[in-house]
Amino acid sequence: MAMLHSKDTPVVSAEIFVIPLETDRYIVYAPLRRAAFVANSRVVNFLADLQEGVFDESADPDNSLVEFLRQLKILDAGSETLPITSFSGNPEPTSATLFLTTACNLRCTYCYASAGDTPTKVMNVEIAKRGIDFIAANALKRKEDSISITYHGGGEPTVNWRVMTESLDYARQKAAELGLKVQAFTGSNGVLTDAQIDWITSNLNGATISFDGLPEAHDRNRPTVLGQSSSERVMHTIRRFDEAGFRYGLRVTVTLEQIPSLPAAIEFICSNFHPSKIQAEPAYQIGRWEHAPSADTEEFITAFRAAQERAHAHGHELYFSAARLGTLTNHFCGITKDSFALSPDGNVSACYEVFSEDNTWAKTFFYGQPDSQTRGYRFNLPVLNNLRNQAVQHREYCQGCFAKWTCAGDCYHKSLTVNGPGEFAGSDRCHIIRELTKDQILAKISESGGVFWSAP
Repeated sequence: MAMLHSKDTPVVSAEIFVIPLETDRYIVYAPLRRAAFVANSRVVNFLADLQEGVFDESADPDNSLVEFLRQLKILDAGSETLPITSFSGNPEPTSATLFLTTACNLRCTYCYASAGDTPTKVMNVEIAKRGIDFIAANALKRKEDSISITYHGGGEPTVNWRVMTESLDYARQKAAELGLKVQAFTGSNGVLTDAQIDWITSNLNGATISFDGLPEAHDRNRPTVLGQSSSERVMHTIRRFDEAGFRYGLRVTVTLEQIPSLPAAIEFICSNFHPSKIQAEPAYQIGRWEHAPSADTEEFITAFRAAQERAHAHGHELYFSAARLGTLTNHFCGITKDSFALSPDGNVSACYEVFSEDNTWAKTFFYGQPDSQTRGYRFNLPVLNNLRNQAVQHREYCQGCFAKWTCAGDCYHKSLTVNGPGEFAGSDRCHIIRELTKDQILAKISESGGVFWSAP
C-alpha cells in the first residue's frame, strides 16, 4: 500500500463535518463550500487520513475520489473565506425597531412578555421621532439610500395606533427631505379593525402575524383580554391581506400539547391562506410560560417533519428560525450586529425580547439612552461589545457543530434563560437545529440528483 506525504498529498481545503446517518452511511458536509454528499466509512476514513496529511493511494486507485472532492472544492481549492463580520465603536444603525407599548388586547397563555400583567408603558411620538432622526442621519453618513422601521414590542404595537401612524408619516417626510426611501414592517397578533388593515396594506412593506393554525388551538392559547376567542378576527385579517396581495408571514407557536396537531395546523394554513412564509417554533419557557413543560422535544422534530411534508404538498416551505441552510453567517440575529430597538421610555435594547428596563436581562441587552445634549444617544460600549462577542466564532460550545455557520449560535436571550450568564453549554434547541439542518442538507442532495449537492 502506497502512503504518500507532503507535496504529493492532496490538501484538504474545506472545513468538513461528518454527520452519521444509518449504519455505514454518513453525510460529508462542507458548509463554507456549500457542498455535501452521502458517503460510506471508506470515504470518511480516506478524508480523515487526508486531514492528517496522509494519502492512501490504494483507497483511490483511479484517482476518481480525489477528482470528485476537488470538484466540490474540498481538496486543493485554497483557503475558505469565513462568513464573519464584526462591529466596533459607536453603532450607526439605519434600521430601528420601535417597541410602541407593553399593552395588549390578548392574554396569550405562552406570552414571552407577560403582556398585560405589568404596568403599561406607551411610547410617545417624540421618542419615535428621535429614533427616526438618528437612523436617517446615519444613512446619510454611511451613504445608504434607505432606512427601515419595524413596529414590535412587549405588547401589541397597533394598540398604540396614533404613534404608529404618526411616526411613519414623520419618517416618510424626513426621508423625502433627505432623499431617502423608507421600508416599514410590523409584528402583530392580527386582532385588527378593518381601518387598521387598510392602513397596514397601504403603508407597510410586510407583516408577521401570530396564528396557531387550527382555530381551536389558537383560541385556547390566544384569548382576548376578556377571555373570548380571537381566531376568527385573526383569520379575517389574513383573508384581507390575501385579498390585497399584501406580503405577510405567519408564526405558529407550538406548546407541548399541540405538537401532535402541528401537521394539521400547517395543512389548515396552506389550504386556506397564502402567506409568503410560515414559521413554527416551540413555545419559549419564559414569561407566562416559564414553568410550562418544554416543547423542545424529539416529538417536535417528528411533527415538524410531517408538517413540512404537508407544506411542500401545497408549494410552501415551513421554517424554523435557526435551521437555515441558505444562510452563512456568524450572526443569529441583530444582537451581535448593533440592533437598535427603542423601549417605550426611549432607551436602546439590542433584543426584541428584552423590551423593558425591568426585564431580568435588561443590564445585558440595554446599551444606550438618549443624550440630553444632542438629538442622539449615549452608548455603553462595554455592554455593546459583550453582545458583539456573542457571535458564533466566540462560542466554544459551537465550534464542533456542523450547523454553526447557519444557526450562528441561536438566540442569545434564550441561551441565557437556559444556561445563565456563564459559557453556553447547549440546549434542547441545539438538537432540533441539527436535525432540521440535516434534513435540509439531505433535501439539497436529493434535489441535485441524489449524489451530491454543490451550490454555485
